[in-house]
Amino acid sequence: MNKKLLILASVLGLLSIALGAFGAHGLKKIITVDAIQTFETGVRYQMYHALLLLFVASQATLKSKTKRIIYFLVLIGVVLFSGSIYLLATNSVTAFDFKTIGFITPVGGLFLLLSWLILVLNFIKMKEKN
Repeated sequence: MNKKLLILASVLGLLSIALGAFGAHGLKKIITVDAIQTFETGVRYQMYHALLLLFVASQATLKSKTKRIIYFLVLIGVVLFSGSIYLLATNSVTAFDFKTIGFITPVGGLFLLLSWLILVLNFIKMKEKN
């Protein structure tokens, strides 16, 4: 499971950097400043969760099942949350109106929140060694 976590973390981090650069340079002349800031929010949250996955992979105290749950919650959450933000931010340059699917952004956010909640609950249940 750690290998999958590390690969997903690396891919999300790589794409965050690439999308961030694209947003800062490639989109600057074709979308509004507000839309670029929205796009950057998606990039930022994607990177936060890449770092979360690196952290989760490094935790020997977490069971493989817990890591697997967090893996899928983050994967689905980033695709829905950040992905929908990217589409909504670039809505003005596409023929499709992505505002009609904007409801998936908070669903993705819920998946991301659940990944953190699972982590918190596991740390609360963890027994301390003296």
